Amino acid sequence: MYQLRPRVSTLSSLKRVFNPSLTSSLLLNSKPTSPYRHIANINTGLSIQNRTKVTMGSTQDVNAGRPVLFFDIDNCLYPRSAKVHDLMAKLIDEYFSKHLELPWDDAVKLHKEYYTNYGLAIEGLVRHHKIDPLDYNAKVDDALPLEGIIKPNPELRELLDDIDKSKVSVWLFTNAYVNHGKRVVRLLGIEDIFDGLTYCNYAEQPMLCKPDPRMYEKAMREAGVGRVEDCFFVDDSYLNCSKAKEFGWIAAHLVEEGVPAPQTPASQYQIQHLRELRNVYPQFFKSTAKKA
Repeated sequence: MYQLRPRVSTLSSLKRVFNPSLTSSLLLNSKPTSPYRHIANINTGLSIQNRTKVTMGSTQDVNAGRPVLFFDIDNCLYPRSAKVHDLMAKLIDEYFSKHLELPWDDAVKLHKEYYTNYGLAIEGLVRHHKIDPLDYNAKVDDALPLEGIIKPNPELRELLDDIDKSKVSVWLFTNAYVNHGKRVVRLLGIEDIFDGLTYCNYAEQPMLCKPDPRMYEKAMREAGVGRVEDCFFVDDSYLNCSKAKEFGWIAAHLVEEGVPAPQTPASQYQIQHLRELRNVYPQFFKSTAKKA
């Protein structure tokens, strides 16, 4: 059984790693503070609840032993057909070209290289070019015209309302920055469903994101769950699901209809639609719990 243990060697590192002002676990109407306050301006009015309490550099478990169901956001809570990823890729290529003064083809190539090597293009930008990560966020993620693309989804809302939250906590787990994550769930009309959000904090170094095992540890710590066998997950990324399984989580890989299925399954489950979560995790849904 895997148990999370703090790995802090000095008081200074304790303050650096667990600075409450930079914690990625969001309070009800919180606004993150960072060294980049001029950019990190969040005023979405969301009501994402937080079921954890940060005290003296540690996350206090208040889940009372309940498991946690982790949801990815992009291309998971809304369909790939929305083409948000395509719009984002174009903005990233433009950022590479402009800020690194690269020809377009070289910018596209370097973007793909950093994405492949680090999981996020911005990690390569910060690591190799000292780019202000929140300036990048403002000109890429925050610049996406999501209001014209993402709309409330009654079927998704019905599915999430069917989750029995007396049995499981519901947590967002994304590689996006906080602005984007909160913006998406607000536009989908589901921000009140979730107990919290673990995101890739662009203002912190090292910049952690899935599938780094430390990111899964971070999600567990912030969601207040101590055992990997109590972690359930859904994501559209093959790599994120396969690494979650290796870490000990139970994962469902979302492969939408029309998307080629992998020859080797990423994780314990593979689904084509989120509604199939009732079949793979029936114990957490009111409509299927009695059949589980």
